Amino acid sequence: MNEQKLPRHVAIIMDGNGRWAKQHMLKVAMGHRAGVEALRSIIRESSDLGIEALSLFAFSTENWRRSETEVAALMQLLLEYFSSEIDELDENNVRIRILGEKEGLPSPQREALYRAEERTKDNTGLNLCIAINYGGRQELVRAARILAEKVRAGEMAPEDIDEQALSDCLYTGGLPDVDLLIRTSGEMRLSGFLLYQCAYAEFEFPETLWPDFTLEDYHRALEVFASRDRRFGGRK
Repeated sequence: MNEQKLPRHVAIIMDGNGRWAKQHMLKVAMGHRAGVEALRSIIRESSDLGIEALSLFAFSTENWRRSETEVAALMQLLLEYFSSEIDELDENNVRIRILGEKEGLPSPQREALYRAEERTKDNTGLNLCIAINYGGRQELVRAARILAEKVRAGEMAPEDIDEQALSDCLYTGGLPDVDLLIRTSGEMRLSGFLLYQCAYAEFEFPETLWPDFTLEDYHRALEVFASRDRRFGGRK
């Protein structure tokens, strides 16, 4: 693989856990657990390849509408993940960044996320961005409010608001925009994920359900990205 053509920032919508569970005649919670197993190898490979940022859509603001049983299973899985993975992630110089409203989560999960961010804040390797209680429109509204408060406080003038100022107020502030977005299971929509950051992203929609997504599938998506001619609105 041509390393110069690797994306700096990969975003993944890990879709298909429920359908995978149904195919295997299992409870939905088991599909989410299988999805975590698939995730481990993707994180390690992204770190080894030198990819700067990997953003994962784990739990949206709309996911609260799911059944209490499924939400409870996801919240428990969140605790288990950070308990079992934090040592390896920290040892591998991975920095964890949480995208979303942590304050809207139950106390145990909220504290686990704060601890993970604090422990890894000085790491300089892969930025592992996990979107939890996240909504793309909510993120933009939040950024607009931050800028409005700065204007009201006299810290900046309205005419000082530009793309960089807005970008700095997003959860991903300081990171490059998304180069490659992968959504598994064949669904072809963003579902509000990183709307601003994906303005010029290349999209890949493999039909593989997330728990079956392998390193070979990941490499295939990276190779497709490397083959594309990105002009960002210009013309050669």
